[in-house]
Amino acid sequence: MYESKEEYTIICQPHYIYYIQHQNVTIIPEESEDMWHAYNLVAEGDSLRASTIRKVTTESSTGSVGSNRVRTTLTVRVENVDFDTQACVLRVKGRNIQENQYVKMGAYHTIDLELNRKFTLVKAHWDSVALDRLDMACDPTQHADLAAIIMQEGLANVCLVTASMTLVKAKIDVNIPRKRKGQCSQHEKGLNKFFESVMQALLRHVNFEIVKCVLIASPGFVKDQFYDYVFQQAIKLENKVLLENKSMFVLVHSSSGFKHSLKEILQDPVVQNKLSDTKAAGEVKVLECFYTILQTEPDRAFYGIKHVEKACKAQAIETLLISDNLFRCQDVAQRKCYVNLVDSVKESGGDVKLFSSLHISGEQLEQLTGVAAILRFPMPELEEEGISSGEED
Repeated sequence: MYESKEEYTIICQPHYIYYIQHQNVTIIPEESEDMWHAYNLVAEGDSLRASTIRKVTTESSTGSVGSNRVRTTLTVRVENVDFDTQACVLRVKGRNIQENQYVKMGAYHTIDLELNRKFTLVKAHWDSVALDRLDMACDPTQHADLAAIIMQEGLANVCLVTASMTLVKAKIDVNIPRKRKGQCSQHEKGLNKFFESVMQALLRHVNFEIVKCVLIASPGFVKDQFYDYVFQQAIKLENKVLLENKSMFVLVHSSSGFKHSLKEILQDPVVQNKLSDTKAAGEVKVLECFYTILQTEPDRAFYGIKHVEKACKAQAIETLLISDNLFRCQDVAQRKCYVNLVDSVKESGGDVKLFSSLHISGEQLEQLTGVAAILRFPMPELEEEGISSGEED
């Protein structure tokens, strides 16, 4: 979407800023997740410009030699990238490719990219995977994998939670008639109307393809009543989105329906354990599905680039499982091969699941060459061709 224009406007989000002009992208990462995105963007052969410190040796008129450290701006051709996850620092090594008073042309230098420090990245070509990565980093809702509904009778806050912020997408505040002795109908009508408004806000603002967990919190039994209402309506209206994602919902206690109650909920160790299991469930579920099909219908599950590419040419891929580690390969042609694979699967209506190599599910996928596919229909001819994963390695 960017390649159709010659110049691009500044895109600014609360935690990630970049602008594109021609092939240049200037980025300011502001949290650890941004550094992970940067690690996936910077590749061998790219040009990177950033402020850095260089040790410079000087000789005085008397012949004495001394050294001091100076801050300068360098542009290097990237040869190696290392990500220190503990220090949250990206170390980029390469040769200087622009004139500089302190560093000779062609001299090696390592630039440490840190949080809140701007750098400019230049690629010969920004492919679809790199552009998707930029969009994901720039739009906080693209990686808000936790949704939360904090509620009490008559008040609800529908939120999306990222690693650095909470976005309140909707606030529902209505007056519910009190229960009166022998007259509960008005109260029940008001409560159902309130629940309906909250459910509509949930459906409008929560993208179940991105969100991995929906937290429903309240004092008392409001959360339980709302949960029951949602799935009664889902069955009645045959809402497949809600029914297929029922396992994502987690009910917890909160002291009130105000937004500030979310902080106390997320700090609860019991809740944290529940969330970590649920948020990882999407990748784990797809991988388990792959293993199950591999055992029960082996002609519909394949791994290794040669098998998967042949299935892709036949437009047979229903779900592509691919590790983000493959897009950091130093071979440009090989990276292009994986990008083309992702694009082709999407064009044919298939689903693409990008696995993080830092997650246990991503590690398991890498043991299967990092790329696998669940097919729409059996392709026994792939096995008959005798392409083994050993031959591919």
